[in-house]
Formats: sequence, structure tokens, C-alpha cells
Amino acid sequence: MEFAERVRRPHGQKALGRPMATIYIETFGCQMNEADSQYIADRAASAGYELAQSPHDANVVVLNTCTVRDNAERRAYGRMAHLKALKTADPALKLVVMGCLAEQDRDRMQTIVPHVDAVFGTSELVQLGDALATWREGFEGTELSEERALLLPMGGTADGIADEFSHLRGFVTVQRGCSYYCTFCIVPHVRGRFDHRPMGDILREAGALVERGAREVMLVGQTVNAYRDPATGSDFGALCRAAAALPGLERLTFISPHPKDFTENIVRELAGIPQMNSRVHLPLQSASDPVLRRMNRKYTIAQYEEKRELFARYAPHWAVTTDIIVGFPGETDADFEATLEYCKRQVFAQAFMFVYSVRRGTPAAQWEQVPHNVASARFERLMGVQNKATRAYHERKAGSTVRALICGPSKKDRTKLAAKTPDNVTVIAPMPPDYDATYAQTPWLDVRVDSGFVWGCTGSIVGRAERYDAPRKAVEAPVLDLIAAR
Repeated sequence: MEFAERVRRPHGQKALGRPMATIYIETFGCQMNEADSQYIADRAASAGYELAQSPHDANVVVLNTCTVRDNAERRAYGRMAHLKALKTADPALKLVVMGCLAEQDRDRMQTIVPHVDAVFGTSELVQLGDALATWREGFEGTELSEERALLLPMGGTADGIADEFSHLRGFVTVQRGCSYYCTFCIVPHVRGRFDHRPMGDILREAGALVERGAREVMLVGQTVNAYRDPATGSDFGALCRAAAALPGLERLTFISPHPKDFTENIVRELAGIPQMNSRVHLPLQSASDPVLRRMNRKYTIAQYEEKRELFARYAPHWAVTTDIIVGFPGETDADFEATLEYCKRQVFAQAFMFVYSVRRGTPAAQWEQVPHNVASARFERLMGVQNKATRAYHERKAGSTVRALICGPSKKDRTKLAAKTPDNVTVIAPMPPDYDATYAQTPWLDVRVDSGFVWGCTGSIVGRAERYDAPRKAVEAPVLDLIAAR
């Protein structure tokens, strides 16, 4: 069953005829988790499940969890507690937890949240898929408990996987785990060391996603550019070149690379691929060499700058985005000022900035911590500097027309559409009067940008296209725009 064709039933609506088994998947965290959720959705569909848009309508509720920061962990446990009411109303419901938190807390999760039915770690995706197939017969033809109707809508605190635009973006895992052991990171402890998938398997999976309607494919790995094909030793540049040659692939992107693994040859290769999105995420973490050493990042700020300059030379139009941690153990005022000064140069189109979060099981968790008030004050200063740079990058788009892949109605304003440009900028525009289900078939929007903000851009949709490289067809202007134009 193709992803775009799976039946999705809104909350409260009963299926006609004999009920089918249903599954709801909610994803926390990174694109690796999104790829894992997509795999489980595919396995569920093959086993005969429908994807539900709400936990109220599901026989199986799957929470794919993250533990990279304390906030993600607390949100996941909060969601499990929230769903206890659903489990009480319908004991036949299967509540499943997967992902990094499931791996880390598998021995104590049953004590913390005893209403959870099953826990599957990061290396147990196949086992979860098999369990879904085994459970399905027990759900087939049975009605959901009527007590569910008495519950208030449960919403969602993370991304659900089922909507009419989900199939437009595909995620393919190229490697699992990480062997670099940054002192702040829990990933090697919950996902293991590097395990690179065969290139043939990756390409077949990506090709299948394209055949099922994906317009953009993201190659996912914890340090994705360290990829080596187990059989041939082919590097990440060769993998991207082969993926770009897949029939019908329109856009290609990747996350999350490590600066040390970008060679000049790989950067040159990536820059020469027409389908490659014009953005590279280059995690900095800190611009202080002493902090980078304590983080075990395996590069100096001078070496990081060399990698950034490679992209400036071979792909000068690409946006560079980054990650930065503030308040890492031992960070001095001078260390922080070095990071602040680096960001003042406005080299980053966007930065994901965090106050250091203690992760139990990592070396940095045992070290003397920077006082919270000091770290928070530094974070506010850094955010002010980087937000200014991000807004300036977005404002430079004003007056231009950008092509962007539709995401669907804006979560904050359902009268507007959201889309993402190839350099990963969110654009929001009023919904055209002709908006309907066909927008999933012609998903490329041409947006005339009016204004830039820290979060992205606003504008007006002037056309849409079936393919990224196809000419656009005009769309109707919103009524309000016509009135304003008088």
C-alpha cells in the first residue's frame, strides 16, 4: 500500500464496514527518529493497518522518543502519562515506546510508566514491525471502546506521521550509531557505534520512496558524511551522486554531518549535484578550542573554518546552518565570547542554540557545571546576536520569488499554507481560493516573498508546479489581497 494512499480517518469518524486495525505514530527528536517512524509506518501498512491522525482512533499508539536533551525526555514521559487515560478507557489499546529513551530507560520504564505495553530499543525496529503484524489479527473487526468518546481530545506534543503531505518528504537512514563519543552526547550509548548500510539497500529504499511520491529525499545519519559502503568503501559523495541519479528524484538533502569528515573531494562532489538542496548543516558547538577539546569534537576552530571555506569556494550560494551549545562544563567568559564573536560575523543563516543539558551516562554529566543563571544569560546574548543574523538572511529574500515544497496548512494559522525552500527556510502565505487536495500532486509553490523574520518569511503564492524544474501554473489570488490592492 503506497504511503500517499493510506486511509486516514479523522477523530470521531467510524470506518464503514468491518473496522480495520489502526496505528498512530508520534515522533520526538531528530530526523533519524523520523526515518525510523517512517519505517514503522511502512511495516504497519504492509501488515494491514490504517494510519490514524489521532491517538483516539488507534488500536496501537507508538511514541518514538528522544533523549538528546532533558526537555525531550520530560516531554516524552509527560506524553506517556497523558496517554494513560486512553489506556484506562480502552485496555485493549497497545501503547508502545520506541527510540533513544526506550533504549536508555528500558530497565526502569516499566516502573515509571507501568501502563506502557511494550518497549523497543533503537536496534529493535524489525522486532516492533513483527509485533505489529502479530497484534493485527486481534484488532481486526473489533470496535474501539466507547469510553474513548468521553475523553477530551488528546492533541499531540510532537509530530504525528499521518497527513496528506507526509509522503512528499522521504527519509532514508544510511548509517546507525556514532563512534565519535562527544562528551555531551548520549547517542553512541543508545544507538551504538557506526553501522553503515550497504549502498544498494539505501538506493533501493530511496527509489521506492520516489516511486511512492517523495519529491525530496533526506539521507540520515548521526555523522552522515562519515558514510562508507561496507562492500566497496565508496564515500558519502559517491552515495549522494548515486542517489541523485535515481529516476524521478527531484531534491536531495542530508543530515547531520560532522565537520571533520568533509573532504575537499566530497564538498566538490556535493556542489556539483543539481538536485542537492542549497544548504549544509555544519555543527560548530563552540568557537573555543579549549571547549571543543573538552567536548571531544576532533577539530579546532581553525579546522572548522577550513571546512566552512570549502563550501564558500565550491557552493557559495549555499546556506550554512549550525548547532551551538552554551554553558558547557568549564566554559569561561572568554570561551563564550569567542563563540559570540564568531556568530557576530553572520556566517550562519540559522543556528539551533541550546543551554547545555546534562545527559546521564555521558562524561560531561560528571563534571562541574556552569551555574544555570550564568549559562542562561550567555544564551540570551547569543540568541540576540544570531537572531539578528538569521533575520537579515531571511530579509534578503524580500522581493524575490522562491520555489518551496508544501508542508500543508500552517499550524498557527489554518488560513495560510506553509512550505520549505531548498535552503530550509519556512515560508508562510495566505491560502489561495483554489486550495484543495490537488496541492499534494502539484506541491511546489512559487512564493513572492514580502518580508523576512527570525522564524522565516511571509509572502504570496503566485504559482505552483508538479515538479521542481517544471514551469509554474498561476493560482488565484486570495480575496483579501485583491481588496488590499485597490
